[in-house]
Amino acid sequence: MTIRGILLAGGAGTRLRPATSATSKQLVPVYDKPMIYYPLSVLMLAGIRDILLISTPTDLPAFRRLLGSGARLGIRIRYATQDRPRGLADAFRIGAEFVGAGSVALALGDNLFYGSGFSDVLAGCVRDLDGAVLVGYEVGDPRRYGVAEVDEDGRLLSVQEKPEHPRSRTAVTGLYFYDNRVVEIARGLRPSARGELEITDINRAYLEAGRTRLVTLGRGFAWLDTGTNDALLEASQFVQVLEKRQGVRIACLEEIALRQGFITAQECLQLGQELAASDYGRYVVDVARRFLDQVPTALEAV
Repeated sequence: MTIRGILLAGGAGTRLRPATSATSKQLVPVYDKPMIYYPLSVLMLAGIRDILLISTPTDLPAFRRLLGSGARLGIRIRYATQDRPRGLADAFRIGAEFVGAGSVALALGDNLFYGSGFSDVLAGCVRDLDGAVLVGYEVGDPRRYGVAEVDEDGRLLSVQEKPEHPRSRTAVTGLYFYDNRVVEIARGLRPSARGELEITDINRAYLEAGRTRLVTLGRGFAWLDTGTNDALLEASQFVQVLEKRQGVRIACLEEIALRQGFITAQECLQLGQELAASDYGRYVVDVARRFLDQVPTALEAV
């Protein structure tokens, strides 16, 4: 199946100001790497190598400097502009030509996922895609999110946007998989009361057609968004603790590219050597050298 990825990294980051007054929220570090590395790593773990990054006209040059064409990671990154926030569903209008006749995954630029076996979950989302696949996660305060209601057999019944009285505790995360019909649906959307094209309206269209599946991440997984200062700090602390305890790097793009077969061990080694003044770079060097020596190391993080 041909599937491409969209990274939505727009918005003004107003809740993080003044930290985001001069830079994109998705370029702010989450511990040891830019925030955008985390959702980009998810798309790469899903086997997606053709990616469209959407951001503001002001911030797009910085993303280009950071990621370039993606060729160094064995992927292809293209760029598009969203001149003002029009809602998540606007990504499919902007990226209609990019999506073409294939399927697409949308990852929000401020979401972080972690969990052993997450690659297998992502592979299943892509393999079994027939309509829409949403990724759910149980939260303590579902009123802050889009909420998925399921029946006793786990079938998706409804999706509510930030409901006052949630029908479940399962939030719809910032990771979505759709077949090509999403482009047509997005084109037909009208702005909501807050003037945006809502992703929930797309999900409802698939739901009404009986073509929506919910994949719920269990207790062995973590899902964090980084939209507030407290959430950003908590995410950084979460990454720091895991990396220090386990000796692995979450969302290490070079390691993922190597293990996915996008680049060779020698290419990975060169990328690490260019960053060798940092702990991150030395980790990449170590991964590449162990790979060259054929010493297996388990990738348990994303």
